[in-house]
Amino acid sequence: MSFRRSIIPICGLIFGLSLLVACGQKTPSPTTPTPKPTLTVTHVPVPPRKLTICLGQEPASLYPVNNPSSVARSVLAAVYDGPIDTNSYGYQAVILQRLPSIKNGDAQLFPKSVSVGDEVVDASGTPVTLGVGVKIRPAGCTSEACVIAYDGKSAVQMDQMQVTFRLLPGLTWSDGEPLTAEDSAYAYRVAADPASSGSRYLVYRTQAYEAADETTIQWWGKPGFIDPTYFTNFWPPLPKHLWSQFPIDQLGETDQSARTPLGWGAYVIQEWVAGDHITLTKNPHYFRAGEGLPKFDTLTFRFVPDPGTAISDLLAGTCDILDPSIHLDGQVELLRSMAEKNQLQALFTTTPVMEELALGIQPASYDNGMDAGKDRVDYFGEPRVRQALALCLDRQQVVDSVLAGLSTVPNSYLPQGNLFYNTNATTYSFDVTAAGQLLEQAGWKDVDHDPSTPRQAWGVPGIPNGTPFEVNYVTTNAVQRQQVSTILTASLAQCGIKVDVQTLDANTLYAPGPGGVLFGRNFDLAEFAMGSTEIETPCDWYTSSEVPNAANNWVGTNVSGFINPDFEAACLASQQSLPDDPAHAAAYAQAQSIFAEDLPVIPLYWRVETAAARADLCHFSLDPTAASSLWNIEVFDSGAGCQP
Repeated sequence: MSFRRSIIPICGLIFGLSLLVACGQKTPSPTTPTPKPTLTVTHVPVPPRKLTICLGQEPASLYPVNNPSSVARSVLAAVYDGPIDTNSYGYQAVILQRLPSIKNGDAQLFPKSVSVGDEVVDASGTPVTLGVGVKIRPAGCTSEACVIAYDGKSAVQMDQMQVTFRLLPGLTWSDGEPLTAEDSAYAYRVAADPASSGSRYLVYRTQAYEAADETTIQWWGKPGFIDPTYFTNFWPPLPKHLWSQFPIDQLGETDQSARTPLGWGAYVIQEWVAGDHITLTKNPHYFRAGEGLPKFDTLTFRFVPDPGTAISDLLAGTCDILDPSIHLDGQVELLRSMAEKNQLQALFTTTPVMEELALGIQPASYDNGMDAGKDRVDYFGEPRVRQALALCLDRQQVVDSVLAGLSTVPNSYLPQGNLFYNTNATTYSFDVTAAGQLLEQAGWKDVDHDPSTPRQAWGVPGIPNGTPFEVNYVTTNAVQRQQVSTILTASLAQCGIKVDVQTLDANTLYAPGPGGVLFGRNFDLAEFAMGSTEIETPCDWYTSSEVPNAANNWVGTNVSGFINPDFEAACLASQQSLPDDPAHAAAYAQAQSIFAEDLPVIPLYWRVETAAARADLCHFSLDPTAASSLWNIEVFDSGAGCQP
């Protein structure tokens, strides 16, 4: 028997006999009291945890309604949470119980009887008042073949959507007041008010948006409006109990909405020291507080516009995160080197913002008929010429040298991560020989067999023989764009295309039409960026209704003047069908295939977003489709608290 096993019964026997002698110890005298140990508890205060995020500039306003700036969105990500996050090309409910769908019954599509005078959405997707001759899609119609012109008399039914959104129970504003469905209905009324300057696209296509009870709100689209992203048609709540005391046209200027907006997220704004910082503290009413969130007690946003200063501050500990609004694109190699030494974290991601080269297919001067004696030569009317340009542009060199290999060359207006990206659409790699063959077929000849001189037109319809291929290339004077234009000009020269680059200040390039360069459609080649805050990049950027002209006050995204009825039909079909419908994906694919063949613009690269953080910070990551780099700020942590 071992000592450990035998000592237990021995001491147990002694105790069982009621002896006052412990194993190996003396019995204290009955007259001597046994001293009681004194227990001292020392309370060591835990210092508040602080996080400092440095922004590239101070927000002009934090008013959340009228398309807030990127720096404002970073601050607002701490004030709000959701209501719907967009990450990894998908959607996640945050303060909703679930995303509505046809499958779970929270969304419905049903026939609705309409008559003269009703507000509907016509076959082109435009909100109109129904009258004689209006082209509409009867209920069940999903193609151009079944579109009818309304006769003004017959009974007709159109498809209508109804969507129900259900809030999580028990939500409160950071002041402790209940957050209800009526706060979302109030937000809709603010957005719909003529005094609000935000996007009206969804407002104009909404028939009603009403609270059904404390946690339930319902959206009705106008008959004829079939929205593939119907599950996002939820207006982020606004605090009606505070803001309704102000006229809507004053909300954008009122401190309570523009400087200290009330939210339901992880933090509450405490002070804004103009020109220096914004301080927030933990929201005690945060709906995820029971999970121990957020991890930091105090959050400070500092304004540090200079990238070099910002990196120094990060190393010194006066910045914990460098927001992408600090222009760190010129510091990529430095950040990479420091990250390798574990001095900091360097974070990069592409964004759905596409740098593109627009081709002047239909300049504004052509609108009243082309005059060969006065108008610019029609360089780009022939699709083979546009395809040749795509082959002539060494876009991969741009990505490798200007963007440090952090981006990719797009093949479509949709990123590859998008669910509906068409992998079978035509692609164009840098190939001078193939480009030369297309140019020869189109009538642009290398007459002197000298690639350093421009090709000439011989037998090109509408162009005098001997006309050299010489075009202008306009863009802004940003350093990155100057680098890009230098590379692309050199690669186009290898194909016999002479380019004159003109760099302009942004105000000049984006000046309104008809006098402006871009929106006046007065250019040969123009480099600029196009982006969307939504996951689904709109194909209608390149439709005829988006061509800037006198009829639409020179406002539109299709500055190339590209018109292709087949592309427009496919684009509209993708927008008039639901994601579960096989026709939806087919239409997306068809539109991308036509785009790749006809090339209204040539995609150059996806913009890169760069951020940095201290080495021991965790759960901070960049997502290509997030509204802000701080979309999950409530879980940011550091040091020992970092868990997978």
